[in-house]
Amino acid sequence: MHNEKLSPQAINEQLAQLDGWSLHDDKLQRQFVFRHFVEAFGFMSQVALLAEALDHHPEWSNVYNRVKIELTTHDAGGITQRDFTLAQRINAVLEK
Repeated sequence: MHNEKLSPQAINEQLAQLDGWSLHDDKLQRQFVFRHFVEAFGFMSQVALLAEALDHHPEWSNVYNRVKIELTTHDAGGITQRDFTLAQRINAVLEK
């Protein structure tokens, strides 16, 4: 099921194939650095649309040109497939 908490082994296997993301405090985490604030904010706007479409919203912060994203599924009490799906889609935004 998409909303079941993944085992540590399953998390490590998928994390090994996910560029730029790491495990921190039982959350998937990645930090992004852009050229300036407008670029960072544009990226956040694109991610917001992805998150809304998946009905799965990140924990994030933005300071000038830096964006930090953390993903976890609170209802499941940890990382689920939904977190990996959103992380993959976030990575795809950067590849455009």
